[in-house]
Amino acid sequence: MVPYDESFLCDFSVLRGRDSNFMRIAYLECFSGVSGDMFLGALIDAGVPPRVLEETVSALNLGARLEISRVVRSGISATKVDVWVDGEKDLPREEYWAKQELAKREHTHSHDHPHDHPHEHEHSDPREHSHHRGLTEIREIIGRSAVSDSAKNTAIAIFEALGTAEAKIHATSIEKVHFHEVGAVDAMVDIVCAAVGAEALGVDEIVCSPLNVGGGSVKCAHGTFPVPAPATVELLKDTRVYSSGVQAELVTPTGAAIVQVLAKRFAPFPEMKIEKSGYGAGTRELSGLPNVVRLTIGEAVSKLAAKTASDNVTVLEANLDDLNPQVFGYVMDRLLEEGALDVFGIPVLMKKNRPGTLLTVLCKPEDASKLSRLIFTETTTLGVRRREEIREILARRWEKVRTQWGDVRIKIASMNGTVTNYAPEYEDCRRIASEHHVPLKTVMQEAAREYTHGGRN
Repeated sequence: MVPYDESFLCDFSVLRGRDSNFMRIAYLECFSGVSGDMFLGALIDAGVPPRVLEETVSALNLGARLEISRVVRSGISATKVDVWVDGEKDLPREEYWAKQELAKREHTHSHDHPHDHPHEHEHSDPREHSHHRGLTEIREIIGRSAVSDSAKNTAIAIFEALGTAEAKIHATSIEKVHFHEVGAVDAMVDIVCAAVGAEALGVDEIVCSPLNVGGGSVKCAHGTFPVPAPATVELLKDTRVYSSGVQAELVTPTGAAIVQVLAKRFAPFPEMKIEKSGYGAGTRELSGLPNVVRLTIGEAVSKLAAKTASDNVTVLEANLDDLNPQVFGYVMDRLLEEGALDVFGIPVLMKKNRPGTLLTVLCKPEDASKLSRLIFTETTTLGVRRREEIREILARRWEKVRTQWGDVRIKIASMNGTVTNYAPEYEDCRRIASEHHVPLKTVMQEAAREYTHGGRN
């Protein structure tokens, strides 16, 4: 371990001064999982000045300090961030609870022998009193700190994500949750510094890789649990995870909450022009796996990045050759009702020259499992194919126009502030046509004419 050298840090004020048409992104690779201290190390290694996080710790006024150093994990040089509280360095939680168990046994053993004088029972760890904060107290501490309002809101959102997970597991309300691991000072430092550091990074979005959660078991405040721990599982719902077989907790609840709040999406390495990368180190050495998280900063290279937005969508497909055509229409309606972004069917010729229909569903990744179950339930298919795709989308908004029969919504698409497409909302026009016994095409033509002539509400 060597002292940290700030001499190579990049100047983010220069990066922020670039043409606003360019989109800067950060990609967080969690091939060895993620924890709060690993994320802070990656932020610093990628260019966030250490003083930004050190001043954040001072602003919390909790008697904590950061120790920042360079270490090597499986041949990779990385930044290690440790939190010191009341002269004690934070430990991985299995080490912390092992230490508590040992102290308890030693304390019990000492009572098997006579004492020459009475004494009060002391906590074996000076930090133990801080392991039982509730969300209200945590909000107050963050609210009093001298950090930006946006960073405060982000930090509180991370704690609320943790609280929601813990509340569900313990069948209680979020306000009654006592944060055993994450109520401690070191975890508060991790979370608030993560919020401040992510803001200082100066990127338009953070994208995260699938998470390697590890395996085995871990000792927590309530006992020994399989990895990933219950709170981590709850936090990682609708997130892509896997295990490489390493028998250790690689994703902590704090790390899971940080990426769930800060990451805009979970996806493979995005197309970018790389500017800089940084590595944040974990505490342990892992056999055959560098215990680091990597943060890569770059500029989206596609020209579309300056003109359009993009998101990840899941594509579901199923071949249907023995489904009643009447049922197919019903299935399409049900899929749209349940949140599908688009549903369509294509006539296909299947094996043995059987005519069939290719059902295709576009949906948000978090809705894919629900919609797959619906396809299995409502159709005769025996398999649903799934793949992830990146979708470029134009900015869109709604406006209302007033026709002689009533208001009609107009969907408007634009690129770089210029309107490229507009169309009357079909359902509004259909309703008006039915109620007033007017041809549908007449209603749609008048709505479009009103929009082009400025007849808007």
